[in-house]
Amino acid sequence: MKQKEQIEQYSGPAGGWGALKAVTKSWLGSDNAFRNLRAMLKTNQNGGFDCPGCAWGESPENGMVNFCENGAKAVNWEATSRLVDPEFFAQHSVSELAKQTDYWLEYQGRLSHPMRYDASSDHYVAISWQEAFDLVAKHLNALQSPDEAEFYTSGRASNEAAYLYQLFVRAFGTNNFPDCSNMCHEASAIGLFETIGVGKGTVVFKDLEHADAIFIIGQNPGTNHPRMLEPLRAAVKRGAQVVCLNPLKERGLERFQNPQLPIEMLRNGSKPTSSAYYHPALGGDMAVFRGMAKFLLQWEREAHAQGGEPVFDHEFIRQHTNGLDAYLAAVEQTSWLQIVEQSGLQLDEIESLAHIYRHADRVIMCWAMGLTQHRHSVVTIQEVVNLQLLRGNVGKPGAGLSPVRGHSNVQGDRTMGINEKPPAFLLDALEKRFQFKVPRSHGHNAVQAIQAMEEKRAKVFIGLGGNFAQATPDTPRTHQAMRNCELTVHIATKLNRSHLVTGRDALILPCLGRTEIDVQAHGPQGVTVEDTFSMVHLSYGQLKPRSPHLRSEPAILAGIAKATLGNFPIDWDWAIADYSRIRDLIEQTIPGFKDFNQRVQHPGGFYLGNAAARCEWNTASGKAQFSPSALPAQLVNEHVTSRGDNPDLILQTLRSHDQYNTTLYGLNDRYRGVFGRRDVVFVNQEEIRRLGYQAGDKVDLVSLWEDGVERRVSGFELVAYDMPAGQAAAYYPETNPLVPLESYGERTFTPTSKFIAIKLKKAQPSEVIATTAV
Repeated sequence: MKQKEQIEQYSGPAGGWGALKAVTKSWLGSDNAFRNLRAMLKTNQNGGFDCPGCAWGESPENGMVNFCENGAKAVNWEATSRLVDPEFFAQHSVSELAKQTDYWLEYQGRLSHPMRYDASSDHYVAISWQEAFDLVAKHLNALQSPDEAEFYTSGRASNEAAYLYQLFVRAFGTNNFPDCSNMCHEASAIGLFETIGVGKGTVVFKDLEHADAIFIIGQNPGTNHPRMLEPLRAAVKRGAQVVCLNPLKERGLERFQNPQLPIEMLRNGSKPTSSAYYHPALGGDMAVFRGMAKFLLQWEREAHAQGGEPVFDHEFIRQHTNGLDAYLAAVEQTSWLQIVEQSGLQLDEIESLAHIYRHADRVIMCWAMGLTQHRHSVVTIQEVVNLQLLRGNVGKPGAGLSPVRGHSNVQGDRTMGINEKPPAFLLDALEKRFQFKVPRSHGHNAVQAIQAMEEKRAKVFIGLGGNFAQATPDTPRTHQAMRNCELTVHIATKLNRSHLVTGRDALILPCLGRTEIDVQAHGPQGVTVEDTFSMVHLSYGQLKPRSPHLRSEPAILAGIAKATLGNFPIDWDWAIADYSRIRDLIEQTIPGFKDFNQRVQHPGGFYLGNAAARCEWNTASGKAQFSPSALPAQLVNEHVTSRGDNPDLILQTLRSHDQYNTTLYGLNDRYRGVFGRRDVVFVNQEEIRRLGYQAGDKVDLVSLWEDGVERRVSGFELVAYDMPAGQAAAYYPETNPLVPLESYGERTFTPTSKFIAIKLKKAQPSEVIATTAV
C-alpha cells in the first residue's frame, strides 16, 4: 500500500486524540485485535509483561492502563498475525528483498522458522534447530582465535538471556561484546563512573515528585519516553521548574494531553510540560553548563564578600567531594566569549538558567543522546556532574543525575556483564563460581567490531536482537564489513535489513517476543529486565507463540553454547529448564542480586540500589570527583576543517514519532507535521533562504570528512522548522551513511550522530529516492 505524503503543521498537544487514534490504528493493523487488547492491558502490570519499548520506569501507583502510544505500537507490531515463513522466503530472493524499504521488511510479520542462506539460489531455506546450532559451532570452533568472533547484543534481551550470553562467550574465550550501549549512553557510563563511582543514574521515580527543578537536556520524551510526560506536567502543576534544553522545538516538551483522563480529553484541554525552553547549539551543552557554573562562582564570591547566604553547598563539598579548587580554576579560565560562541545562547539566557538552578533546592538533571553522541560527550556529562556537586544535588531526595536509557533492558544487559571492558570484580566472580580462566583483555566495541570485520580479522558475527547493519554508522562500509564474514547469525523476531547483509553463510534464528508465553521443561517462565531507575521487574508473556517453531532467547543461546562447548561450564539444558536457576547464578556472581528469586516476586520488582545515591563514592579518592576539563578548542572536528571546506549546516539524526530505534511502526511523524514519508531534512526557514533554496526543494546531503570518501544521501525535501540557524535534523537510519566510522566520541567510540558537518547539493531528478512504499 501507499501512504499519503504531506507536510502540515501540527497544532495539537502531545498525547491526546492523536495518540488514541494511533493506538487504535496499530491495534487494528496487527490483525489480532481482540487477542492483543488483552495483551496491552497486561503491559507493565504485575503478573504481565514488561513493555518491549523504552526503559522508562513505572510509577508506584500503576493504573489499569499503563502503556503509552509507542508502547502500544511496540506490542501490536510484535504481536501481528502476519508471518515470514519458508514460503515467503521461497517467493522472495535476498536480492529482491534488499530493494524494499526498511518499513516494508518489518511490516511483513513475524519470523516463524530457523532459516539458512543458500548462496547458490540467493534464497533463505528452512533448517532444523539442531542443524543451525551445529553450523554455528562448526564455524566458531574452526576459528584460529576466539577473538575472531563478534557477539552483539541489543537492548531488548532479558537479564537471563544476557547472562547466559556473556557466560557462554567468556567460556568460549573472548570479551568481544559490541552492544547498543556503545552507540548511545557510553559517555554516561564513563563520565558518571569516573566522577561518582557508578555508571548509572542516581534518581528513582519518586524523586521526580519532590524536585524543585528538572532539567531535560538533549531528550525528546514525547516520542522516545512518552510516559515521562505525565510526571513532567505534574511537576509544572505543583510549581516546579521544568527546563528544556533542546535545539528543536518538540511538542512533547511544550504541552501534553493525557489520553487516559476522559474529562481532559472531552474538554480538549492540555497542560504544559515545561516552564522554560532554550535552544543551544548542537554540541554546545558543555558551554551552557560551564556558563552556569561561572555565574554561580560569581554569585558565591559576591555572597561571601557581602556576608550573604552561600551559593555553594560547602558542607556537602567538604564532606563528599574532591578537586573543587582545580575545577573552579578551570571555570575562571574559561572566557565568556568562548562560552557564548559555543553554547549558541545569549549571555542573559545562560544567566537565567543559572538563576533557576540557584534558587532550586533539589534539582534533577535528565539527558539522553543529545548529550552523548558527540566527540566531547564524556566531559559534557562530567560538567553536568560538576554543576550538581556545587550545590549538593546528588544523594538527596528529589535531586540527582538521570541518564534516560533507551531500549527496555539496555541498562540490565550491561549489569549482566555485556561489556567489552568488564570490571575485574565480575571476572573474578565468574572464575570463582564456574572454575575456568576468563579472558581478561578488552574486547571490541561496536565500531571496533566493524573495523575488525572490514579488515577480515573477525570472521563470525552473532547478533542477539537488533538491526546492527542499520543502527551503525557509515552504512555502506558496515554492510561490506559484514559481507566479509564467514558466518552471520541473527536472533530476531522480525525481518530486517541486517538479515539481507549476509556473510558467506548466514542464519536467521526466530525467537519469542516479550509478549509471548515462554514454556520450558519446568513450565512457563518469566524473564527480568532493569529500567532506567535500576528497578528490576519480572515479565511473563501473555500470548500463545506466533509459531510453534519459535524458541526463547535463553534457549537459543543455550543451544549454541551446548553445540560449541558441550556441557561447559554449566549444563545448559539444566539452566534453561527453569529460569530461576539462571537467576540463582546471577545472584552468586553479580552484586545487588541477593535473594533475587524472592525479591523479584514483589509487585513492581525491587531496587538494585545505587551507592552514589547514598553518598557512598566508589572512586579512587573515595569521594565524588570534580572534573576540571577545558571546553573543546573547536566543535567542528579537525578532520572536517582540514579539507578547507566550511560546512553549510551541522546535522543531527533523530527518530520520527512512528519509530523506535531502527524499528519503523509507520511513516508519520505527527508532532513535526510529516506524514507518509521519511525523506525530509528539517532546517530553519532563514537558513534555507540563506543557502539559496526554498522549503520543498529536494537536496542531497553530503557529509564532510578528510578521507576523500563521498558520503551522500539523496532526494531529501527541505522542511522549514523552528530550530536554531546553522543546524539541520533528519531521520536515522536513512542518514547513518553520513556518519564516518572514524567520527566517534573521545574514549567512547560512540558515533557522533548528533554532530555531522554537511553540505547541501541540489538533487538531480534521477537521484530522488522513494522511501514510502509499503
